[in-house]
Amino acid sequence: MKGRYANLNRIRTLDPERDYLDIYQTMLRYEFPWDMKLGLNLAFNRSFSIPAIAAVHTTTGELTDRTQKRIDDTGLLMYEMVLNGFEQPRGRDALRRVNQIHRPYDIGNDDFRYVLGCLVVIPTRWLQEYGWRPPCCHERQATYLFYRELGRLMGITDIPGSYEEFELWFTAHDAAHLQPNDDAAAIERATRMLMLTRIPRPFGPLGNALVSAMYDAPLRQAMRVDAPPWPVRAGLHVALKLRSRSQRWFGAPRTTALFADGIKAKSYPDGYEINQVGPQHDRVHE
Repeated sequence: MKGRYANLNRIRTLDPERDYLDIYQTMLRYEFPWDMKLGLNLAFNRSFSIPAIAAVHTTTGELTDRTQKRIDDTGLLMYEMVLNGFEQPRGRDALRRVNQIHRPYDIGNDDFRYVLGCLVVIPTRWLQEYGWRPPCCHERQATYLFYRELGRLMGITDIPGSYEEFELWFTAHDAAHLQPNDDAAAIERATRMLMLTRIPRPFGPLGNALVSAMYDAPLRQAMRVDAPPWPVRAGLHVALKLRSRSQRWFGAPRTTALFADGIKAKSYPDGYEINQVGPQHDRVHE
C-alpha cells in the first residue's frame, strides 16, 4: 500500500507554480491514465455541445463527416503538448498547429474560455468521483496552471485566477449556455458511433444506454439524448465506484508510462508529422 502512494508523496514535495508540467504529466502517465483520458474525452464532448461552438463544428463537417480523424487530431495535439510542454520543439509545434487550425474561425473569448474550463474542471470532477484517490491540492493547481498557460499562449484573456475561481466561472457559464441544440445532437450521434466500438462485447446490448449514462442530465438535454434507464445509471455508478476501490486497495503503481512507445492514432497508421495533423484546408506551410 505504501508504494501505491509513492507518486503522490513525490508530488507533495514539488512546487505547483514551478513544477506544474511534471505534476500534470505524472497524473496522466502514471497515476490516472485511464481516468484522465476518459475525463478529457468527456471534456471535449461537453465543449462541443455549447450552441455557438457546436455550430462551428457542424459547419466545418470535421466532427460529423470525418469523426475518427477529428478526434484523433485533437488527441494527438493535446497529448503532444502535455508530454512535451510548451518549451520543447514538439510541444511548440503542436501549440502552433492548434493556433493555425483555430485562426480562420470567429470564436469568441468566452467560448475559448469555456473549452479551457472543460479541460480543467471535467477531468478533475471525474477523478474526485471515480479516481482511485481524489486529486490533491497540488494536482488541482497544476491542472489549472497547465491550462492557464495554454490559454495564455492561445491568446485567451480573462482566465480566472485559480482553480476554484475557474470552476465557479465554468459552472455558471455552463448553466447559462449549455442549451438544447440540433448541432450538438448531430455531433453526439457521430461521436456515439465511435464510443460504442469501445464498449466491451459482453455489454454490447447495453451500449447505447451506457454511453448515455456517461453524460450528466444537462449534457444529455443539450444533445437531445434520452435519459437511460435508472438501473443502467445506477449500475454504471456502482461499477465505477467498485473499480476505484479495487484499484486503491489492490492496484500496484504503474511502472510503464502511458505513451511510452509513442502516441498512436488510427487515422495515422504510419505515424504523423505535427504540421500535417488537422484539417486539410487550413494547412499553413512555413
